[in-house]
Amino acid sequence: MKRSSILLVVILSLSTLSVHASIANAKKLVLIYHTQAIAENKEFAGPSAEEGKAFFNNKVKTANGKETACASCHTENPADNGKNIVTGKVIKPLSPAVNTRRFSDFDKVEAKFSQHCVDILGTDCTAAQKANYITYVLTEKTPTTKTKK
Repeated sequence: MKRSSILLVVILSLSTLSVHASIANAKKLVLIYHTQAIAENKEFAGPSAEEGKAFFNNKVKTANGKETACASCHTENPADNGKNIVTGKVIKPLSPAVNTRRFSDFDKVEAKFSQHCVDILGTDCTAAQKANYITYVLTEKTPTTKTKK
C-alpha cells in the first residue's frame, strides 16, 4: 500500500472515531439530564426525540415581541449550518454526527442552554427539555442537500 493511501486510511479512521466520541458525549449528556429530570419530576418518562423536535421548533414570543424558536437560527434540520437571526453569523450544525465538536464540553453545553433558554423562554430550560432536545438532535445525521438552480 502506498504511503499516501495509508495516511488517508489513518485520517479517515480518526475522523470516524471523533464522530463516535462526539455522539457518545451527547448520549452521556442525555443520561445526565435524564437523571436530573427524574430528580425534578418522578413522572418523567424518559427522553423523547418527538418532544425534543417539538421543543426545537416551538415558536415563542420573546420580550421584544418577535416570535422565535431554536430552529430560527439552527434551521429545521440540526445537521445543517445555521445562521444567527440577529448577527447573521454562521452557526455550525448542532448534530454531533456532522459537527464533532458539538456537545464535547458539558460546561459549554450548560452555558449555551442557559443563555439561549433565558433569551428565548425567559427562564432556564428544564433537565427534561435538555434531554429531549439532545435526543432529537442525535436523530438528525444528514445535512439537507441543496438543489442547484
